Amino acid sequence: MRFLYNAFNGRYADSPRALHQGLLARGVEAEHVWLQDERFVGGFPAGVTTVPIGTPAAVAALESADVLVSNTHMQLDRWRKPAGAFYLQTWHGTPLKRIHRAAASIPAEEMMRELDDDIASWDALVSQSPAATVLLRDAFGYGGPVLETGYPRNDVLSAPDAAERRAALRDELGIGPDITAVLYAPTYRDDTVDAADSPDGLDLELLLERLGPGYTVLLRQHYYLYRRPVRTGVAGLVDVSDNPDIADLYLAADAMVTDYSSAMFDFAVTGKPLLLYPYDLAHYRDELRGFTFDLATEGPSALVLDPGSLAQALLALPATSAADAARYAAFRERWCALDDGGATDRVLDQVLARLRPGADAQPAGRFR
Repeated sequence: MRFLYNAFNGRYADSPRALHQGLLARGVEAEHVWLQDERFVGGFPAGVTTVPIGTPAAVAALESADVLVSNTHMQLDRWRKPAGAFYLQTWHGTPLKRIHRAAASIPAEEMMRELDDDIASWDALVSQSPAATVLLRDAFGYGGPVLETGYPRNDVLSAPDAAERRAALRDELGIGPDITAVLYAPTYRDDTVDAADSPDGLDLELLLERLGPGYTVLLRQHYYLYRRPVRTGVAGLVDVSDNPDIADLYLAADAMVTDYSSAMFDFAVTGKPLLLYPYDLAHYRDELRGFTFDLATEGPSALVLDPGSLAQALLALPATSAADAARYAAFRERWCALDDGGATDRVLDQVLARLRPGADAQPAGRFR
């Protein structure tokens, strides 16, 4: 049996990584191949078999796979899923921002047809929660099987070695035990994603100045922004955009600041302080994307709309979190209650059952 993996078009990350490692831990006899972007070769561990994405070799690997595990659309030219192959789409996040045909602005129709063709080939879709299932079905027009299991990528947040992983990464990043590490993880903007000088939306140097000693900001740029140069030379700022998997950064951080990123649904699993800084709220909501729910009333915390207030909120932790405790708890229950550390096993149980000889190739219904 041959498994082919794709995460963010060529990285070793996310739920495909968790499922790959889960299969290895189970000792399942199979061949494992990853699509790899040469820019992110350093994130792949030794011994992992890869093929360069966007090449004839990648197409050949896809066409010879028994199982494709991907967290994003497959858009390689000339590839069509072979008869009998199983395509598991893990997707890469619960959507606050509207996606696909539900977005306020969508790509050209030719590209949308290409994406729709990919969706039509999915055999099952992984969902983080029942509430997320509704959003994903609506956005993709997808009526196939959904595995409501939680996200495999978030299992590390509840793993027995989570504390050790946190300590090791903080040591690697030079973050002392007495330092408060704030992860800043904004999403991208469709109208600036290709700009070399696309703004972070926050003057991080000024923020660090206001926070003073005892704070470090971990900058995690969206993976679409790989063209941006690494930020260096700012005391207290660590650019972690090249870290292979953001889940490790959730462990290392003491709090997170984001805007509209699906990172909020995953970081909430930790229960750590989560602040929302939607600096361009009206533009993003009304022109770029739109939202799947009212962020101001249904988000995990009150919105912070200016840099000064953000610094004050961070300095006031944990009092800031206490003020948002009820809405944060409701958010976690609604969106990430299934992320209990067992999602990888639940997904693998379902997929491997469908791959046994004589099993129905199309999983029926949902699994929780």
